[in-house]
Amino acid sequence: MWSIAFSAANILALVMWVALILLPRWPALMAAALYLGVGLLCGAYAIGLIGILTGTIDQVGGTGASMDFGSIEGVRAIFASDGGVTIGWIHYLAFDLFVGIWIARDADAKGFSRIVQAPILLATFMAGPLGLFIWLLLRERRAREGGRWQ
Repeated sequence: MWSIAFSAANILALVMWVALILLPRWPALMAAALYLGVGLLCGAYAIGLIGILTGTIDQVGGTGASMDFGSIEGVRAIFASDGGVTIGWIHYLAFDLFVGIWIARDADAKGFSRIVQAPILLATFMAGPLGLFIWLLLRERRAREGGRWQ
């Protein structure tokens, strides 16, 4: 079950990222990326997390211990199960896609060309915080030129 959820989440995220980077940003496409892409990923994450926490879904390979986010050992134990890895990965996919949508909308509003946006979005897809950091550095001047932080 976890390998199917993992693969489905990857395919969904990949399709949304390809659309976000390569296709025209029609309102329907942006809505689909947000509500179908991010929304479905968030829903899958919620179901998986709640299922594991309540014991209704087996982690496969997990110790059955409670989740401990307060130590590196505790986080390592969470990711030592198929369920932990899958919901953790879906968490990354959902947030990175959400950030990518924000970057695309912000870049469009600030007049950045799609040529400039593409590598930043690709960096966000591959290494979320790195792409966001690059975007924050790049957008700062244009945001100030607009007379306010927006």
